[in-house]
Amino acid sequence: MNQPTLNYVSCPGASAVAPSWASAQRRQEIASQPQGLHRMAYWEWNLTGNPRHSHVIVCVHGLSRQGRDFDVLARELSRFARVICPDVVGRGESDWLADSKAYQVPVYAADMLALLAQLHAQAPIETLDWVGTSMGGLIGMGIAGQPGLPLPVSVRKLVLNDVGPVIEWGSLERIASYLGKSLQFPNFESAAAAMRLISQGFGPHSDEQWKQLSRAMVKPLSEGCVVLHYDPRIAEPMAGMTHEMAKAGEVLLWQLYEQLQAQVLLVRGADSDLLSQATAQSMAQRGPRARCVELEGVGHAPTLVAPGQVELIREFLQGDSDLPARLSLVQQAQEEAE
Repeated sequence: MNQPTLNYVSCPGASAVAPSWASAQRRQEIASQPQGLHRMAYWEWNLTGNPRHSHVIVCVHGLSRQGRDFDVLARELSRFARVICPDVVGRGESDWLADSKAYQVPVYAADMLALLAQLHAQAPIETLDWVGTSMGGLIGMGIAGQPGLPLPVSVRKLVLNDVGPVIEWGSLERIASYLGKSLQFPNFESAAAAMRLISQGFGPHSDEQWKQLSRAMVKPLSEGCVVLHYDPRIAEPMAGMTHEMAKAGEVLLWQLYEQLQAQVLLVRGADSDLLSQATAQSMAQRGPRARCVELEGVGHAPTLVAPGQVELIREFLQGDSDLPARLSLVQQAQEEAE
């Protein structure tokens, strides 16, 4: 298939409410769900010819994004694996949560365990890899860094896309300045332009690439305008964070990182304001000793749509250990990174 299939998994632990843009049918479906349950949507790509392929790659997006961010990467990886791209709850086609305090990484990680259990029941998983951008990388660390979790199999390879145990406070302030605000626009073009303005760190993109990245980011409203796909209340837990809470979180994240048994590739935007070079160097020396590759001309966070970026991820997951320490803009734009 050249397009992904949309699927759902029921997740316990938090009750659902309908998204603001939901149809009457969707609202009725969510209202009829039992209390304490919500549905998470996920997109499945599979070009292997085997719908029960035993190699599964989970790709999880950043804080305000959704699973269709990975279309370009997933299409390539699905040539040799089932590729699963969830819409984390509160985003995309997933339910919103009744209690905004539940928008936290532990809830997201629990949802991923429910997803993996459902996938494993459909077709046994023998090899499990994880690609996580920003928040998706933190969820991956939570999944792979806690011994004893009910995983079908251990995570074999983990790609951390511009994220680590230390998140720079200035980046959190930048994200908080726009998250959950100005969500409604008169049309798709104005929404795409506004998102592009706040996403300069994503690096260079053609107009067509940006349109592709933006299409799943908006939902139509009845009055003809469009609204961003996510629940604006995902910003509330971040708004309540303090320096002290952030520091305590770092201690826990380092513990998770140092317990990782997976092989780790750390992709860092060379201009990132969220993942510092010092943190990346520490990650290369501690725990699983991540292999770090920097991307020239990119900040937070690489979108993994440039051909060279896609090739980098594919080579890591397929076992190539001879990875470069840095990719120039030219190498990122090439069909094959050299």
